[in-house]
Amino acid sequence: MSLSKPAILALEDGTVYHGLAFGADATIAGECVFNTSMTGYQEILTDPSYFGQIVAMTAVQIGNYGVNAADAESAAPKASGFVVRELSPVVSNWRSESSLGAYLQQYGIPGISEVDTRALTKKLRVEGAMKCCLSTLPIGDDDAVGRARGWRDMAGSDYVKDVTCSEPYVWSATDPANHNASYQPVGTSFGSAAPAGVRYKVAAFDYGSKYSIFRKLVRHGFEVLVLPASATAAQVREHKPDAVFLSNGPGDPAAVPYIHKTVTALLADYPVFGICLGHQMITHAIGGSTFKLKFGHRGGNQPVKNLETGKVSITAQNHGFATDPKSIEKGGAMVTEINLNDQTVEGLRHRTLPVFSVQYHPEAAPGPNDADPLFSDFRDLIAKRKAGKI
Repeated sequence: MSLSKPAILALEDGTVYHGLAFGADATIAGECVFNTSMTGYQEILTDPSYFGQIVAMTAVQIGNYGVNAADAESAAPKASGFVVRELSPVVSNWRSESSLGAYLQQYGIPGISEVDTRALTKKLRVEGAMKCCLSTLPIGDDDAVGRARGWRDMAGSDYVKDVTCSEPYVWSATDPANHNASYQPVGTSFGSAAPAGVRYKVAAFDYGSKYSIFRKLVRHGFEVLVLPASATAAQVREHKPDAVFLSNGPGDPAAVPYIHKTVTALLADYPVFGICLGHQMITHAIGGSTFKLKFGHRGGNQPVKNLETGKVSITAQNHGFATDPKSIEKGGAMVTEINLNDQTVEGLRHRTLPVFSVQYHPEAAPGPNDADPLFSDFRDLIAKRKAGKI
């Protein structure tokens, strides 16, 4: 596609940005959000948590190192559209297999470049995330604004059903379908590995999980049985797991009561670890509530403080909803971590059950490895439960 082809990004408040098209010829609507990561655009595009969203990158130039199959976090891009200031005219990396533009075109995802992403980000920070329309086809400004306003709100939407797996399966590095299951990003430690020995079987709910989460679990000594979001507590028990893991995912955490019911039924029987949407599922399962953030947390540089240890970690995050801290107290949980930018809840722990969760992404990809020890903490929790110490 020629970079001289026009494209349009229209927000529900009537703001219109004109730029240049790349990727697919398409018109789509969704929630416009921004991500502050400097790198990792392919992992961001393929993160199922972005389903239904049009992502604007705050880094100035995107696409300079291309894309490759090993860095994907799902089988195909899950974001609806992509907004950048400048699409790199050159792809230069020995691992690159395709350009970003060709990659998006292959999967039917439209992109727009030459947008003032600083102005767009400031607007979203001040006024909040907005519904929007991105088009690489010849449509007028009024039409684009109308399509943006007509898109359904993120609040109240169950997108988990659109990205979860359809059947249970065992995550395996040798499975051809999971060709990159054991991939370790070049130039990173990918965190610490579990010592050789007992491997615990974990039932991992796929609410829209990233591949790197399963890779991390395997690396830390787990046999990972992946279950669809619709799996019941009875079905989990049939597999006799040692623990339960709740993954990230898209949409409104309050809009999936069938998941709340299942998690509630499992909390008393298994050690449970949840991240991102999984954290919010635990919140609702114990009778708590969540609320929509003004513009969310998306990027690899979010500071989180552990209230129990005083330690500050830099974390990777991608979420638009947060836990009401007061709502979890009656359910027997306590806040363990907060975001230092806005003091929202970033972690919780049940006072009597072996249950804990974090709002951020300890597997990162892309992002820092500060939170990698949480996977070891999960393993230790299971060992203590088996030893009758909790």
